[in-house]
Amino acid sequence: MLYPKPLSQPDAVATAETDWRRRFEALALSARDERLRAYYAAGMVDADTPLSEVPLMALDVETTGLDPVKDGIVSIGLVPMGLERIRASASRHWILKPRVPLGEESVTIHGITDSQVRAAPDLKQVLGEVLQAMAGHVLVVHCRDIERQFLNGALRPRIGEGIAFPVIDTMELEARLHRNQPRGWLNWALGRHPVQASIRLADSRRRYNLPRYRPHHALTDALASAELLQAQVAHRFSPDTPVRELWT
Repeated sequence: MLYPKPLSQPDAVATAETDWRRRFEALALSARDERLRAYYAAGMVDADTPLSEVPLMALDVETTGLDPVKDGIVSIGLVPMGLERIRASASRHWILKPRVPLGEESVTIHGITDSQVRAAPDLKQVLGEVLQAMAGHVLVVHCRDIERQFLNGALRPRIGEGIAFPVIDTMELEARLHRNQPRGWLNWALGRHPVQASIRLADSRRRYNLPRYRPHHALTDALASAELLQAQVAHRFSPDTPVRELWT
């Protein structure tokens, strides 16, 4: 999992208070690209919907680097899921041809080579498939800035507009827990601050005794995020928790 440079993207800005159902209704009317318009027209659940009733889709993208402006997407993985089941057989995975060259470092990280992307389609060619698979789902990601910024940045030069979508960010859920940990009286008395727990995907999974997967494959990382969310909900939330408490 790569972690991008901060980037302000108006299309992607959202908070836990965002009314995604109404926002999708408005975007369905304003979107110009027919594929994007169909994506928004599929609608979104109400913010009070219990997690057990929310259609979820784990998402991961692998990229050529960390800068959403200069770098591009080389693969997308989607895994449909619920709190009790991960539908691995219905997963989708695309290798894509980015509009920037692959660097040695990125090839080493995700293992996708020049020969693979040379024969791969541009995102614009498979955009309809990707959006159709995403439609109607709340996306589950680990580090929302990656998926939001890179997909938003990839669509702008291709179709002239960006994309907005709700996510449950498993990294943010871990951050909520660990940044609220008390210092303890001894650390307080000595003026010491506790060591912050890592909230990277592999480290977060380890705390829930989930198996270790080889990182930086879009489909595997999406699956890893799906399993992590299931564990987080089982340990800290409830199937009846309204989605508004987790999404942004």
